[in-house]
Amino acid sequence: MASETPGGNANPARVYDYLLGGSDNTAADRAAGRRLIRAKPGLLANVQANRRFLGRAVRYLAAEAGVRQFLDIGTGLPVMDNTHEIAQEVAPDARIVYVDNDPLVITTARALLTSSPQGEVDYIHTDLRFPRIILNRARGILDFTEPVAIMLLGILYMLEDAHKPWDIVATLTSALPPGGYLAISHPASDILPGQSTAAAQIYKTTTGITQTNRTRAEVTRFFDGLDLVEPGIVPLNHWRPDKGDDTEAIISTWAGLGVHP
Repeated sequence: MASETPGGNANPARVYDYLLGGSDNTAADRAAGRRLIRAKPGLLANVQANRRFLGRAVRYLAAEAGVRQFLDIGTGLPVMDNTHEIAQEVAPDARIVYVDNDPLVITTARALLTSSPQGEVDYIHTDLRFPRIILNRARGILDFTEPVAIMLLGILYMLEDAHKPWDIVATLTSALPPGGYLAISHPASDILPGQSTAAAQIYKTTTGITQTNRTRAEVTRFFDGLDLVEPGIVPLNHWRPDKGDDTEAIISTWAGLGVHP
């Protein structure tokens, strides 16, 4: 087990697992998580709100929009209420492809995440920076002549502007047919900016990854060519909240859902 003051980097997927209350993390990951919480006291609320947004978005897509295919990029370690579990609860024949660049995530997901008998779940080990590879491999499971929902929750911040994230997302959405969707959640740079900057600095120190927070306008750019589903780009806890959700909390993460017209 890693020490509390590790010589190497914490693992982003395991840090997120720790913040969600999971057990697939090391002392190094927990130490990084605690430092992040100290820098950004609302971080746990953001992580929990992100998970609830995933549930609301997938239920909307499967139940109201009739989507039966999901491409979930930046999957992270399995926890409760994963994309395929929520989608297949509504539509047992739903097909889901998970994508992650961490072999630990893919190995763990393959061992733990199983599809309903009517549907299908598959896994792709590749990086978001190679969207054409993702699309080519996903076509083995997903039919892009029918609606597909691309899920990019809590992942785009790992791409610096130099990686041309808007071009990457545009490549992905160019594969969507009419009625296809894009879901995004993204840490904000224009809500509690001091805390967000401090947490980003710690994230880079502990994981070796630059965290790029973005403004509402910058997040909105990812939806170019799509029609935003109401209520548009809003903090996580303001996107179609369920009864009992805390809409008064200040959540510094933008969220939105767009549809190909």
